[in-house]
Amino acid sequence: MALFGTTKKQENKTTKDKKAKVAVKRRARTAKLSEGIAHEIIRAPWFSEKALIAAEKGVYTFDVSARATKAEIASAISELYKVTPKKIRIVNLPGKPKAMRTKRGTGYRASRHKAYVYLNAGDTIQFA
Repeated sequence: MALFGTTKKQENKTTKDKKAKVAVKRRARTAKLSEGIAHEIIRAPWFSEKALIAAEKGVYTFDVSARATKAEIASAISELYKVTPKKIRIVNLPGKPKAMRTKRGTGYRASRHKAYVYLNAGDTIQFA
């Protein structure tokens, strides 16, 4: 990269093009779901102390299918709860080794998948 060259101006054009492509990808995030699949994607709300504290700030936590994508989760949330999410984060939780209390020794709990759904200000989800 030159200090006094025209390469800097060309780089700015390419970064603007990349930002425009990212904006187009963000608009196309919602996926169209078949009838009744929303309950298979979102299995249940996740109730823990940390999740309930985050729910007060507009971040809701759900147990989701292992193969669910962010776009599928967003469309399932909008179908089930009639709310459009602002952002979604997915976390993979590994299975933990647990004592079996038999002579077999230890076993493993199943791995799980969790989704954090961020809502716009003023939007809420009622579970009960």
